[in-house]
Amino acid sequence: MKETYTHGHHDSVLRSHRSRTAANSAAYLLPHLEPGLDLLDIGCGPGTITAELAELVRPGRTIGVDREPGVLAEARGRGGSATFQEGDVYRLDFAPGSFDVVHAHQALQHLADPVAALGEMYRVLRPEGYLAVRDADYGAFLWYPADPRLERWREIYTAVCRRNGAEADTGRRLPGWVAAAGFRNIEVSSSNWTYADPGSREWWSSVWAERTLESAFGRQAVEYGLATRNEMEGVAHGWHEWGARPEGLFIVVHVEVLARPS
Repeated sequence: MKETYTHGHHDSVLRSHRSRTAANSAAYLLPHLEPGLDLLDIGCGPGTITAELAELVRPGRTIGVDREPGVLAEARGRGGSATFQEGDVYRLDFAPGSFDVVHAHQALQHLADPVAALGEMYRVLRPEGYLAVRDADYGAFLWYPADPRLERWREIYTAVCRRNGAEADTGRRLPGWVAAAGFRNIEVSSSNWTYADPGSREWWSSVWAERTLESAFGRQAVEYGLATRNEMEGVAHGWHEWGARPEGLFIVVHVEVLARPS
């Protein structure tokens, strides 16, 4: 299935992806990992989470799958025990029951048919294995102080996702999608990324200001007629100004699901 990736692979996007660790993005899964498990990481990107998960399950195998050759080359350059390969989440190149754990972080929000993708994850899991999926919910993001430019950013981002056939508010839908794919024993939790100190505010605001203007999201917003370039520049200024506010707070809400095939 041909799909359009809303974020693209501009360096501003990859800087955000490189900041992800097993601790800040997969803590709900970590108590269930042990040496000897075979793990598949879907939409692994530059492989920062994958590499850390691999160390926890060694000597079990860890395979990271992504559709973008460039980020896979970066992931391979990290070394470690994980291997990485190009793949299609709708047609995984693995036999049924190949893995004890299938993990996907912020991958389902970019798919046109997430239930079908989850069905393929179900196929490659062993009967007693774990599905571990975590996704953001843009509609639940919280920030302070209020700024109409950031509200407009969320509106534009949500519209671009939906124009691409994807869903920005995936978090709230995640448990239902997992159930629809046939999983049972579903455990739901939530956790956040919080940006409230000067360093994290500056980093988060700078990343999103640049993404607004330079990433695939910014380009698509204008190409689709959902915003003008001037409007996107105003949104970017809003990000910078929010980041400079000493009382600034931004919370990225995630829903996470652990489930089993049976």
